[in-house]
Amino acid sequence: MIKRIALLWAGLPVLLLLLLVSCRKSSPYLSLAGEWRFALDPDDVGTEQEWQKRTLDGTIFLPGSLQEQGYGENIGVETPWTGQIVDSSWYAEPQYAAYRQPGNIKVPFWLNPDKHYVGVAWYQKTIRIPAGWENRPVVLELERAHWTTTLYLDGEQVGAQEALQTPHRYVLDGLETGEHMLTLRVDNRLHVDVGMNAHSVSDHTQTNWNGIIGRIGLSAKPARYIESVRIDPDIRTKQARVTVSLAGRPDGEAELILQALAADGTRLGDAVQVKAGPGDTLAEATVDLGPQAELWSEYTPVVYTMEVSLRSASGSDRYRSDFGLREFKADGTRFAVNGNPVFLRGTLECCVFPQTGYPAMEADSWAGIYRKCKEYGLNHVRFHSWCPPEAAFRAADSMGIYLQVECGGWAEIGSGKPQDEWFRRESDRILKEYGNHPSFCLMAYGNEPSGDGQGRYLSELIEYWRGKDPRRVYTGAAGWPYLDNADYWNTPDPRIQAWGAGTNSVINREVPRTDYDFAGIIRKNMPTVSHEIGQWCVYPNFGEIPKYTGVLKAKNLEIFSETLAGKSMGDMAETFLYASGRLQTLCYKADIEAALRTPGFAGFQLLGLNDFPGQGTALVGVLDPFWEEKGYTDGAEFRMFCNRTVPLVRFPKMVWQNDEVLEAPVEVAHFGERGLTGAEIEWQITTKDGRELTSGDSIRDLPLGNCIPAGTIRCDLAQLKKPAQLIVSVGIAGTEIRNRWNIWVYPAAKKTVNESPYIATRLDAAARAELERGGSVLLLPYGTLTAEQGGDIPVGFSSIFWNTAWTRGQAPHTLGISCDSEHPALAAFPNEGVSDYQWWDLMNRCQALDLDGYPDEFRPIVHIIDDWFTNRKLGLLYEARMGNGKLVVCGADLQNDLDRRPAAAQFRQSLLEYMASDAFDPVQRLEPEMLERKK
Repeated sequence: MIKRIALLWAGLPVLLLLLLVSCRKSSPYLSLAGEWRFALDPDDVGTEQEWQKRTLDGTIFLPGSLQEQGYGENIGVETPWTGQIVDSSWYAEPQYAAYRQPGNIKVPFWLNPDKHYVGVAWYQKTIRIPAGWENRPVVLELERAHWTTTLYLDGEQVGAQEALQTPHRYVLDGLETGEHMLTLRVDNRLHVDVGMNAHSVSDHTQTNWNGIIGRIGLSAKPARYIESVRIDPDIRTKQARVTVSLAGRPDGEAELILQALAADGTRLGDAVQVKAGPGDTLAEATVDLGPQAELWSEYTPVVYTMEVSLRSASGSDRYRSDFGLREFKADGTRFAVNGNPVFLRGTLECCVFPQTGYPAMEADSWAGIYRKCKEYGLNHVRFHSWCPPEAAFRAADSMGIYLQVECGGWAEIGSGKPQDEWFRRESDRILKEYGNHPSFCLMAYGNEPSGDGQGRYLSELIEYWRGKDPRRVYTGAAGWPYLDNADYWNTPDPRIQAWGAGTNSVINREVPRTDYDFAGIIRKNMPTVSHEIGQWCVYPNFGEIPKYTGVLKAKNLEIFSETLAGKSMGDMAETFLYASGRLQTLCYKADIEAALRTPGFAGFQLLGLNDFPGQGTALVGVLDPFWEEKGYTDGAEFRMFCNRTVPLVRFPKMVWQNDEVLEAPVEVAHFGERGLTGAEIEWQITTKDGRELTSGDSIRDLPLGNCIPAGTIRCDLAQLKKPAQLIVSVGIAGTEIRNRWNIWVYPAAKKTVNESPYIATRLDAAARAELERGGSVLLLPYGTLTAEQGGDIPVGFSSIFWNTAWTRGQAPHTLGISCDSEHPALAAFPNEGVSDYQWWDLMNRCQALDLDGYPDEFRPIVHIIDDWFTNRKLGLLYEARMGNGKLVVCGADLQNDLDRRPAAAQFRQSLLEYMASDAFDPVQRLEPEMLERKK
């Protein structure tokens, strides 16, 4: 606590300066950042006992939360979390027994705070009103409070506010010079039911914090002052219609001067003067920005400022607001920005800020997030069930990021409950506060609603928004329902893995190929944006645990690390992370390329580019919660398949035989600033070591859009006599634009193996006798393994979807394979030690070999990476000495339909060649009873 106070005091001068600079209203300003008096009120007795009239004796610093300063309760088994809670019986599971003991509480399903508090807290500060401020309106601004506030001045109630995602502003009128006591009652209980899982309130993400963050201060106003400014740009006339809302007391006629400014302060066009009569609350004028004014987009994120000055008998006031010349609208099945088609390449931002437990309030922090998005080829961010602070909009404005903002809900709506009207009021506040920002392009109520009346309610809400503010596009909710009057459809349908699909999905059910798309799914009457695609998990990165030095600690990851070590596999953590990460990257490439191949598609929203550390621990990001790499992919690789311009190939399959001719059409998705004339599309096919087999090129014009034909790849595979991994690459000459794919080619005619092992499906008497004679046995138990042997473990090719804890155990429960690619057993099965499409045939028809209970040091040749909640030692392939002989065990089906399963046939061939060679020399030993004991 002492250290926290010292740090806050040390940073206070800088904080005060930032607060003064960031204030958009140029009025005399007094920052209230610093030490406040404080008291917790867990029993909610403070109002009845009139705590506002007493001097509180605790101390705290604002801006900040009470939890980050050590206030609240230690977490326990019965902590009243905000957000969906797994049945508390999870504590009874044996692997979690140690973590339910007092002093060692660790929750496996989200990041764990040091302190937790839901209820009322009181904040109090003595302020000094300077001379010249007396009898003037003084506005108290609390940029972001969580959640409801009640303000008292000198013991008397001023008012109460309920905004969750916009500033709370109170007008203090008739103040006298000298000292006054401000007292704030802040209550972070759910004021209305916005949804326990909504990221605006949930402990799964930002935490349900109590406090005030961002700007906290007083502004002295003249009797009549500027309350807000709305700017409606017209890209065709290069004008802006400006509506000024006035507040305060009438004091005669007021003069308003409106001037548009460039970022460097240069004036755009002439100033416009307008009069406001004594009783006017609105003043309107059109400001001509001049012919040189530039349009705002992801390519030209030009931000202008509208400065409005007011002069009246009681003084002057000034207000500045950023805006851009931008038009974002639906155009057929796509969106158009300033008349040009745009494809949204988006990710979710779920309010994940582990160090503070609340969102960043500085533009620099948001600029870092958006830079990472752009580094990975994205141009769009959806704020899942919450609305960010002004700093997020300002950074997005300056960087050309298209934002989908939501009103904070994941709830039942349309049932006449209080949240119905609250969402309307909150949307009014959001539109008024942030509506001028050009990055604010899309809006929804929130996420995945429930309620029988949701369709009617949301349809009416869309009409209300559209009539109120047509500067952006609107949909009812992210996920569902489809609404005829929406501007776009935000749906989970166009993706390769649906919730509940298990292994009956495109990537798990169908032979790998890249010639499918979602043309039959998207709407023909409005843009379709796919909702929460991906959700592909990776094994936990235990190396990130030390990063959690703030409010939230990665105790969930500690559990997984400790249970892995308990299975004597702690040394495999980094290997599992890398291998599962390469599979995760492959799955995201498949999802994104399918979207880019779909004609008329409007865009996608990943869930997500970075990890979601709640709801069961959903490690779905190629970046961690701090937006940093994990070591298995980077922006350069990701941009190959996720970018403004992406070459694509429609492969009918990814595994071939050398008696075939590879032929596949090439196309390009191009959503750049403008079309390209005479682009040279070049392609080549090389072996893994770089030897070129064939190449070609074509000259094409690339208009804005996708599915642009760009030639055909053709290669006679007869030249390949041995199993080979090939790399197909397509790019645009003279640019960094390039994409690539691995494909595999196997000999149609297999090499004769003279010494075949004894092949069995069970370790029966005949197989044991062969081993006792010193022979070799290939055990292929697929279809015969019991649950105790791993036969009931759901195995799929893909990574885990979301996570097994929060999907009711949805298949698959595995994260691909990991192996030593140079192991001689795999010499005739080219691989890189991780899952790629040649492993699909094996994983598609496979039973995991559960090796729990085998010797601690026992390792399979090919690991199947288990779900981190169970951390079993699983194998696809292992070898051992048994009796006097040598044994190889494989859990994949290497017996059936091999004429139609070239990868499985080649894997079997590789094992047979290995077992007939001198390289077959297992070191590990197993006794027959070990296998039998697993039956």
